[in-house]
Amino acid sequence: MKVTIIGTGYVGLVSGTCLAEFGFQVTCVDKIAEKIDKLNNSIMPIFEPGLKDLVVKNVAQGRLYFTKNLAKAVGLSDIILIAVGTPTGYSTGSADLRYVFEAAQEIAPLLQGYTVIVTKSTVPVGTTRQVRDTIRVAAPKADFDVASNPEFLREGAAIADFMNPERVVIGVESDRAKERMHTLYSSLSQREIPLVFTNFETAELSKYASNTFLATKIEFINQIADLAEVCGADVQHIAHIMGLDARIGKAFLQPGPGFGGSCFPKDTRALAAFAHERHVSVPLIDAVDSSNEARKKAMAKKIIAACGGSVRGKKLAILGLTFKANTDDMRESASLIILPILKEAGAVLSAFDPEADITQNIEFAGVERVPDIVTACQGADAIVILTEWDIFKALPFEKLAEVVKERLLIDLRNLYELDNVTKAKFSYVSLGRPTVQPKY
Repeated sequence: MKVTIIGTGYVGLVSGTCLAEFGFQVTCVDKIAEKIDKLNNSIMPIFEPGLKDLVVKNVAQGRLYFTKNLAKAVGLSDIILIAVGTPTGYSTGSADLRYVFEAAQEIAPLLQGYTVIVTKSTVPVGTTRQVRDTIRVAAPKADFDVASNPEFLREGAAIADFMNPERVVIGVESDRAKERMHTLYSSLSQREIPLVFTNFETAELSKYASNTFLATKIEFINQIADLAEVCGADVQHIAHIMGLDARIGKAFLQPGPGFGGSCFPKDTRALAAFAHERHVSVPLIDAVDSSNEARKKAMAKKIIAACGGSVRGKKLAILGLTFKANTDDMRESASLIILPILKEAGAVLSAFDPEADITQNIEFAGVERVPDIVTACQGADAIVILTEWDIFKALPFEKLAEVVKERLLIDLRNLYELDNVTKAKFSYVSLGRPTVQPKY
């Protein structure tokens, strides 16, 4: 079976590569010539652990191709996955679907033989039907079905999530489409991974519901962390206690500086916008997004307060810029909000991140990007952890003590046990726990 992926962004590239690993012949198509040229030279447009090796392997074995030639790829396809971007509309918060419908328009006249066109992008309820109608108008005689197949990939763990998912959600309305989609994921169903077949609307809404619920858990524990700080409780213990309850679960109960990335903020806003357009009240969902944005600003104030109420003229070593570890994704990262506030307050900023590219973000103008932790901390009045990279979980405290101006660690990811930092003779400020002073 031949598969075409429209779009070589995060979802498209990971999905196409993993489907090739399943044994299908996969062609990934993109309009951006530079991306295709780089992929054909084994240069990845994103950082995702394990992705490059898997791409190189499947290209070498003749199962994975990259091209700008849409017509050739579509004409040979049994299944086409639309995996283009659906960014947030600037004025409404709703998903911008222009690239989805452009793809549908371009695919329509190129179809040959029975084909299933799949919306893999995260799209609002009703989009799959609109894709079907768009293709039907453009190609009245085409033999095709549509399907909705939302992705549930975590950046930094996307390969494992695709190859070993907890479930695969597929919205279909015909037996032919169901059979073909079942074939696409047969290697998973053979391992008794659930393939959940439903209608288009349920499949589409399930993605938004899942991401918004996880975002809600994050914002909830962040607010509990704020409460813990003022009453002498320990949010790490609270999260552990809550997580032992099977009804709650331990995932996404780690406090932080506010969630970001390409999914949670965008999907929460899009779900709220979809509800508002249909005059459905969703105050909880509205609050998740607004309180998350407020938290990022509050974290900047927390850093300033930890530095004695002012950072003017003080050097801060910023460890981590991406929205989470194991990705180079800067979208909606807390650092995009926090660092400009600190700069405006007069701080001198030196930043280290293993993968982030700050050249594309005007928010980081004037921030010194350095190649390692020790260089970032040279002469620092405080060290600030913003991202939970593994490399930051074992800081070389003895070496850092020699280079910093003040032994102050502000940890917005709670990477350390309190005693471990204080024994290293650093003052330690974290989330939802008491500030502790060094032990001499």
